Amino acid sequence: MKSPLEVIRLYAPHDYSLTGAFASRWQHDPQRPFIVFEERTWSWQAFNELTLGVARVLAARGIRHGDRVAVMARNHPGHVLMLLGLARLGAIMVPVNPEFGVTEARYVMEHAQVAAVVCSAEALAIVREAATEIRPAPWFALLDGAVDGLPALMDLIAKTPADDVPAAGGADDTCLIVYTSGTTGFPKGAMHSQRSFVTGGEAFVQRLYVQPDDRLMIVLPLFHINALFYSVAGTLAAGACMVIVPRFSASSFWETAAKTRATAVNIIEAIGTILVKRPREEFRHDHLLTKLYGARQGMMETFRNEFHIPHLIGGYGMTEIPGVTCIPLEGPAKVGSMGPVGRHPDAQRPWAQCRVVDDDGNDVGVDQPGELIVKTPIIMQGYYRDAEQTNDAFRDGWFLTGDLVKRDADGYFFFVSRKKDIIRRRGENISGAELDRVIGEHPAVFEVAAIAVPSELGEDEILVAVVPRPGQHVTPDDIAEWSRQHLAAQKVPRFVAIVDELPHTPTHKILKAKLRADAGLRARAVDLQAVKV
Repeated sequence: MKSPLEVIRLYAPHDYSLTGAFASRWQHDPQRPFIVFEERTWSWQAFNELTLGVARVLAARGIRHGDRVAVMARNHPGHVLMLLGLARLGAIMVPVNPEFGVTEARYVMEHAQVAAVVCSAEALAIVREAATEIRPAPWFALLDGAVDGLPALMDLIAKTPADDVPAAGGADDTCLIVYTSGTTGFPKGAMHSQRSFVTGGEAFVQRLYVQPDDRLMIVLPLFHINALFYSVAGTLAAGACMVIVPRFSASSFWETAAKTRATAVNIIEAIGTILVKRPREEFRHDHLLTKLYGARQGMMETFRNEFHIPHLIGGYGMTEIPGVTCIPLEGPAKVGSMGPVGRHPDAQRPWAQCRVVDDDGNDVGVDQPGELIVKTPIIMQGYYRDAEQTNDAFRDGWFLTGDLVKRDADGYFFFVSRKKDIIRRRGENISGAELDRVIGEHPAVFEVAAIAVPSELGEDEILVAVVPRPGQHVTPDDIAEWSRQHLAAQKVPRFVAIVDELPHTPTHKILKAKLRADAGLRARAVDLQAVKV
């Protein structure tokens, strides 16, 4: 196995534009596979030709340096094609969640002031309605097929004259605006440069020791920073191959992994939890996965011992600051840790700096909780059209994560909670995330969310909303007893609501803000104090 630096140095130096980085890889070995999607495979050379073709289409239809183009579809090679084609022109891709309704899609597309929208046939009706007020009106194209006379992207490429399209996009031009999930208020559009994207891919090579012959399976959505900055950018940096799956399916996950001969995959905690709880007859012993990014404490034993994936890597990042910390693949790993600060394959490259501070911005001691603040080369350029929010996100050049963490004497970070996920009860700060984790380990619990609700005595009481595991029965008394066995007395919830489902963001994070806003949730919950449990 090559070291991460050896992998990066296989390829010719470049200018850190996406066009330059891609050229250095495709020219190295043009015929090796670059993208696998369903029953098709594109080589690096074939995809380079498509990229030139889509750049011609975009230029012919008036897309210029700095213009924004939305892509709204389930995972598809078109996401990568549009990213590279737009970057060649110095234009910007705005990936949009294909599950959005009209109101959500309208906000993103109007705020981004898109000049065009490329979408799936399924999303077309929503796209058209969402874009009715945008001026000048954007033009539309489909990723596949033709509906209502709209052309497919591939047809446009075939019909556009093969004129030369010089590479106008530079390393410091914005190439992506990724909208945050918007757990509170309106989503914010985090802008990232081409340099940030390419550098992020190199950091992912270090994180997962990605090799040129690796096949990275992409099941996370391509409108999300993880799939883009880790899987796509990592594939590009390593000169590897990506296997694009339209959407995550728990029932077919292992079959797809085995069939495509994938060797690495990125997941989030919700996916890991689902796979751990799925029937074992779905598991394929002949899969070739050896590396998984996104592993969490509660799933590691199953993934290592039952699913036989030896390298389980966890880390920390945000839409604004991808890939800040990481458990080193070569170790050591600490249970429950986000790892130390990550690094670039080239140890001489300056990398992320992290501090843990109190509310006044003063550094706290070892093993003391505080807010994580960060400086890193892979950082957003700001929030698009939102100078106030951009200014509020920084203090003296440090990005404020809003996450409470601890750092031990060895420099390993441990997540405590979101600052807004702290429950203040009887003079103690209690982490909602800790309650979620501990109660979520109950064998009959599928999903759980702990939130603060007002107490008659001031401060907060704890309410937990619990979704039972399919086919299982769990009562509020069961949750109370489990909590008493595994948590300190002040952390045992007072209210328990058994619910059919929890609200989620598009990336399957639980929307606690929506639960807090549900005035009827407390009324539906069982008051354990009232029944003297």
